[in-house]
Amino acid sequence: MKNVIVYTTNSCPYCVMVKNFLNQQRIPFKEINVEAKPELMLELVNKTGQMGVPQIEIDGQWIVGFNPNAIMNALNN
Repeated sequence: MKNVIVYTTNSCPYCVMVKNFLNQQRIPFKEINVEAKPELMLELVNKTGQMGVPQIEIDGQWIVGFNPNAIMNALNN
């Protein structure tokens, strides 16, 4: 199973959609709330160049936003 990390904030509806999608697909993931840990948001921006959430890291591959097809492709490759 691939390592899945979802970076979220408290008020992001797309973050909820990503988490619901992963749960429905029975894909385990770790959630990191960057609103609760602002220093991680800076790390995230440095890694991806993106400020938006959700950002999903699947074994080093980054997906920005709620994109079920990209998530499944990353998990299956």
